[in-house]
Amino acid sequence: MPFEIRRVYWIYDVPGGFDRGGHAYKESEEFIVALSGSFDVELDDGEQKQTYQLNRSYKGLYVAKAMWRRMTNFSTNSLALVLSSTDYDPDDYIMDYQDFQLWLKGQKMLTDNLNNTSAPINVQSSTFNVQCSMSNAVSYARSVFDSSLYELNKMHDAEGNLTFIYQNIHVPFEINRVFYSYDIPGGEERGGHAHKECHQFIIAASGSFEVVLDDGTNKRTVTLNRPFWGLHVPPGIWSSEQGFSSGSICLVLASHGYDEDDYIRNYDEFLDYIKK
Repeated sequence: MPFEIRRVYWIYDVPGGFDRGGHAYKESEEFIVALSGSFDVELDDGEQKQTYQLNRSYKGLYVAKAMWRRMTNFSTNSLALVLSSTDYDPDDYIMDYQDFQLWLKGQKMLTDNLNNTSAPINVQSSTFNVQCSMSNAVSYARSVFDSSLYELNKMHDAEGNLTFIYQNIHVPFEINRVFYSYDIPGGEERGGHAHKECHQFIIAASGSFEVVLDDGTNKRTVTLNRPFWGLHVPPGIWSSEQGFSSGSICLVLASHGYDEDDYIRNYDEFLDYIKK
């Protein structure tokens, strides 16, 4: 993605026939994924309109700033994941379409006065080289009870529910990576490793599953079955996920980019590591 992630939120339980959005951002950029089900994203730059259908978990839509956007045609049990470049700021929103058109004219006049050429940017599928910031102040877990279960914000609305997370506020780290597991067959397990540096925040965005935590002495099992609950797993804890229900989606926010050297995948090596 062509921006750093400042905020993550997901929209769920959207009733049939309802839309979401119908606004523009002055500065915020977004990346939208249909984690479950399908929906349409209608984009309008003030001159042209285009509709994108999102219906695969491995496809996402980048939405630039200064773009009127509306999400519509939600299927049953659809789940929309949105990654944002900014924290929530009501002054960044333009909620009325006529105000949006007037704002665009003002931006064009300002650009013309500065003798710059204003042109829309055509963003296509691209490969971005991302360097993730690595915090020097990493807290290490010594016990499975250092892993905390959090109840997140849940915004009720007739158009569906929304849960959001800010980095360094709702999670105690900067969000440098987001991944999600889906289409998990019954009886399968995920994880089965520990991290040396990376913090993780695990959410059952859909369905339910168990997270088994192990510090080398104690074990603890935490059930995640609500999209507004999240489990913080610090580095130094062996963890795995099991007992996935049908249609479950495991959403994970991570403090670090992927680094194979950060993983401990052998349990005996994990026991040796935590003794150091």
